[in-house]
Amino acid sequence: MPSGPAPPVGLWEALAPPRSAPGPQGGAEQPFLRECNPVPWVPRPRRVAGRLQTRRPGGARWEKAPPGPRSTAHAVLMRLSFPGFHPRQVIRRAETMAHQVLYRALVSTKWLAESVRAGKLGPGLRVLDASWYSPGTREARKEYLERHVPGASFFDIEECRNAASPYEMMLPSESDFADYVGRLGISNQTHVVVYDGDNLGCFYAPRVWWMFRVFGHRTVSVLNGGFRNWLKEGHPVTSEPSRPEPANFKATLDRSLLKTYEQVLENLESKRFQLVDARSQGRYLGTEPEPDAVGLESGHIRGSLNMPFMDFLTEDGFEKSPEELRSMFEAKKVNLAQPLIATCRKGVTACHIALAAYLCGKPDVAVYDGSWFEWFHRAPPETRVSQGQRGKA
Repeated sequence: MPSGPAPPVGLWEALAPPRSAPGPQGGAEQPFLRECNPVPWVPRPRRVAGRLQTRRPGGARWEKAPPGPRSTAHAVLMRLSFPGFHPRQVIRRAETMAHQVLYRALVSTKWLAESVRAGKLGPGLRVLDASWYSPGTREARKEYLERHVPGASFFDIEECRNAASPYEMMLPSESDFADYVGRLGISNQTHVVVYDGDNLGCFYAPRVWWMFRVFGHRTVSVLNGGFRNWLKEGHPVTSEPSRPEPANFKATLDRSLLKTYEQVLENLESKRFQLVDARSQGRYLGTEPEPDAVGLESGHIRGSLNMPFMDFLTEDGFEKSPEELRSMFEAKKVNLAQPLIATCRKGVTACHIALAAYLCGKPDVAVYDGSWFEWFHRAPPETRVSQGQRGKA
């Protein structure tokens, strides 16, 4: 057994010899992990993270981690000396352990359909339709009333926001969020599954996923493929509104997942965080207009990189694999081992960056809630970059 502080629940099991991973459970679902199949290897003394690794028969030895771990997986690796395995196998184990302590971010349509069929929706498992569409296109609530996943409630993002703010889609207060989701039958013990009906397969659902996480609720997942694939696969729908019993929810704001205008402005000088914009390339560059916007020109925050959120999705509307996502970050020279802020126009598609990074084992991406809308109206002109006719946005 390791000496020193005990590892988090489930962490030590990730180091144990592989066994069949349990299938998803309804309600309080446990994270589903891939298993490694290590081949015994005769170890030699070596240094790990700059420290001599000593081996003792029969198990791993826990060490004090060096300051400033580069990522969750690196932090795990730097704390462990695991004898009897090749270094590459140790790295794979560390990556598996990193995912072990993260709650499952995606659930499949098949899993949700089985949960609905088995009658598992209730206080332990709630489903939310978080659809939202630009005015004059589609009516999200009307479509929900016509058909939705059985047992799903409608999450109105227009209601669950700071309506007093002059900026778009800003987070509500802790108490307002707690009251709103409590009325949807969600407690701190509920596993929440979020979807939306966008034709892309996923648009607003990651925003609601992030909202739960920023208010301290970790047991939340996005329906991979969204309502688009739920319908395509022939799963049941209903027009009957959900009427859940109200529950008590306590919200605690996690400020590490949220960045303000002042913090992003300071970061222009300190460069402590990478800044990634999720809008389309044309809007980022300033060569295409912002849709449905009055008095808002396109462009980007000085020093930010561009990763359009639609690139994270397959043509069929599913999230790309962690391997593909990791390659995309690498191609854009975004270092997932370093701090990262996600931005967009109003803090919605930025959450796709947070979700993609989470699937790569990085759960600490912060979102600039005010994003470009706030930046355009508040920031000094020299911090706004555009290739449009005016040069500066």
